[in-house]
Amino acid sequence: MTVYDTLIPINIVTGFLGSGKTTLLARLLKSPALSDTAVLINEFGEVGLDHHLIEHAEESVLLMDSGCLCCAIRGDLQGALRSLFSQRERGEIPAFRRVAIETSGLADPTPIAYTILAEPVLQHHFRLGSVVTVVDAVNGAAQLERHPESVKQAAIADRFVLTKSAMAEDGGRAVCAAVGEINAAAPVLDLDAEPLDPDALLTGDLYAPGGKRREVAGWLDGFAGASGEGHDHSHGVGSFCLRFDGPMDWTAFGLWMSMLLNRHGERVLRVKGMLNVAGVADPVLINGVQHIVHPPTHMTGWPDGDRRSRIVFIVQDMDRAAIEGSLAAFNALAAPSTSSGQAPSTGSGQAPSIRPGLAAGAAQDEGV
Repeated sequence: MTVYDTLIPINIVTGFLGSGKTTLLARLLKSPALSDTAVLINEFGEVGLDHHLIEHAEESVLLMDSGCLCCAIRGDLQGALRSLFSQRERGEIPAFRRVAIETSGLADPTPIAYTILAEPVLQHHFRLGSVVTVVDAVNGAAQLERHPESVKQAAIADRFVLTKSAMAEDGGRAVCAAVGEINAAAPVLDLDAEPLDPDALLTGDLYAPGGKRREVAGWLDGFAGASGEGHDHSHGVGSFCLRFDGPMDWTAFGLWMSMLLNRHGERVLRVKGMLNVAGVADPVLINGVQHIVHPPTHMTGWPDGDRRSRIVFIVQDMDRAAIEGSLAAFNALAAPSTSSGQAPSTGSGQAPSIRPGLAAGAAQDEGV
């Protein structure tokens, strides 16, 4: 069984056409902190990285003078990742500690995330790291209104990078407000105004050493910013935060979440939460994308005085009241046994404790 936080993180860099993904990656890959990074791209010609190629490790792999690898995806993503890992193990290419995938501007990044989290062979070697969504301060707000792809890109973000803010009349305030309504739990970093921090963007995710507290600090801002009433976007995407006062039974919550994802996984775009689990002193963190969730992880000590369970949902064409009511019903049914509820440890990267196939069909009976 592989410890989840020792798996190679795969970071997704996404954003709509012309948002500045390539500019961001080009700047990031100059940092010594990312010298052991493999970058997956569709075609070398599409990525204008300013580097000198010093050798061909293979037909589809280029080694840059920064130490980073560029790998062209000539087939499917699974095949590219398997091939890259095999070359690494055979010593044909330098060892890499993380992977960055730049999506196309029209891509829905959720299938990429799903592949990383759900494909059996990849689960043994890789885990999903951060999803970085690049948004254009000049055109981003209009793109979110017109293009559902850009809304999906915003919905699954762990963090946003704002580009071209110096060119925008409002400095990017409109697009920041728009992405905040879709995904309040993801902080916004301004590429023009703030020093570029590779650790904050790609290396310091929830499961990286030292990354947990920083991620949760961003979550807390998101919990505060996401109202219980929720926001509805023009493409049917809404975000809201559920809060529960008493301890939650872990078994009941896991069963409820499995039912929810089994029945509505395509419409549950993102879930992030900090749970007060009965019988567990520290908060339990959950983090999921559509049908699949990461294994839960424990945080040492509560980050603030508020010990309520808080869960942010980003959903499409789903009713907040129905989700909240069904979870409350499960919690109430489990109330007599909450003193013995126990959350599993983050042990394996192979089988998250909340599985979409569990109790198929039962969700409808419970109103999920």
